[in-house]
Amino acid sequence: MARCWEVRGCDEEMQAECLHETTFHDRCPAKCAFAVCDFPQNAVTGDPALVFAPDVDREQAIKESCLYCAFFLTRGPRL
Repeated sequence: MARCWEVRGCDEEMQAECLHETTFHDRCPAKCAFAVCDFPQNAVTGDPALVFAPDVDREQAIKESCLYCAFFLTRGPRL
């Protein structure tokens, strides 16, 4: 089962056309309508201790919004 920070919000057909996925293998930008996190554990945080935690492996987050999610920052992969 995929972890929430490994799941894009769009289907395979849309990913085939998305420049972030196919050309750059980049994170889904927060401004993308399909990058909105629908998972119940999603909780945006502004806590600097979490946002700037040095041991979080941010490279594993497939969506930009994960970088500000308390669930990802506390339970996500570590370096």
